[in-house]
Order: sequence, then C-alpha cells, then structure tokens
Amino acid sequence: MNTIKRKLNILKKRKIDKKLDSFFGWVKGAELVELKSCNITEDPVRPELDVVFRRSYGRKIFGVKYKKYICAIMCFGFTNEIPKTVKELDLMTRDAYLKSAQRDQNIGQIAIAYTIWSKKRGGGKLIVKEVFKMVKKSNHLNRLVTLSPLTEMARNFHLNNGATELQVNEETQNFEYKI
Repeated sequence: MNTIKRKLNILKKRKIDKKLDSFFGWVKGAELVELKSCNITEDPVRPELDVVFRRSYGRKIFGVKYKKYICAIMCFGFTNEIPKTVKELDLMTRDAYLKSAQRDQNIGQIAIAYTIWSKKRGGGKLIVKEVFKMVKKSNHLNRLVTLSPLTEMARNFHLNNGATELQVNEETQNFEYKI
C-alpha cells in the first residue's frame, strides 16, 4: 500500500512540475509590444473608451505577446500630473502632448496605467513587470502610477504586485510602482 501511495505522490509531483514548466516557459518567452488596437469589449475596467481615445495625444496600448498571442493588455496616458478621473487623464495627456511638441517630443514624465486585463493566467503580473522595466529604461519617464477603479480587486492586485497606495479619490484610486 505504501508503494502505491509513493508512486501516486511521484506522479502528482511530476504533473505539477510539468504545469509549472509550461507556465514559466510562456513567461520567459513573452515580450512587451506596442499595439495599434485592442478589443475594447474584453476590457473589464474601461470598455467605454474606444481605440481612438487609447491611441490619441500620447496615449498608448501595450501588450505582452507570447508567440502570436496577446496574453495581457495595459493602456497608458503620459502626463506631468496625477489624474483623479478619466476626464482629467484626457486633459492632462493632451496638455503633456502639446507641450512635448514644443520641446523634445518626450511626452510627460509620468506613465499613467488606466486599464489592464489578462487573457492568460499570470499575464497581469507579467505585464506590470515588463512595463516597469520599460519605464525604468525610459529617458523621460520617472514614475509609474495607476488610475484604478475603486474596487478591492484592483487594490489587492496593485498592492500584491509591489505598488503603494497614493490616494483614494471619489471615483478612482491611485497606486504607484517605485522606479
């Protein structure tokens, strides 16, 4: 009987190891890419914002790509201040964009992540890590801040991924990933 239990435990361990190898294999092979578009109906946070909004005035869409598949998506606006609403984000990104045209073409000093979603387990955490690296390498961005909905899920996600809470607003909350 003990021999059977031992064999079952060995088989279970192999199955778990295989699953971990499969998971970490895709994580290692994934890359951050800028996207021209995304399916906004998949966005659980801000599906009302169209692709034109997401790509105008220095706003961008990034995805974590593994092979030909996009595993997670994060949308940004680049500003010089921290917005408390989507309307403020719109105004601040426009302002930073127009000011950059007169200077060095570098838009804003703060990357504001205003929506994120994952299509594959581990994708959300991975895109935060990859975006953090991108911001850190940038020659003009010095902060990575979120404009998150007032949900416990968003709060837990950002705190569990190393962010600190900056402020809780009337409609949103802001978290910062230290660069």
